[in-house]
Amino acid sequence: MSPDTLVTLAAPISTEAGPGLFLRVVVVASFVGVGLLAWVLLRAGRKS
Repeated sequence: MSPDTLVTLAAPISTEAGPGLFLRVVVVASFVGVGLLAWVLLRAGRKS
């Protein structure tokens, strides 16, 4: 996917100039994903 396509798809999400809300959503989703990954790895390590 080209960056132009991503910008076009993300345009309805953010009405402000710059990345704004879209970037915040991506950062929060990343932190949630890392937290879930850490939780799964810790649970798997405890069982063995």
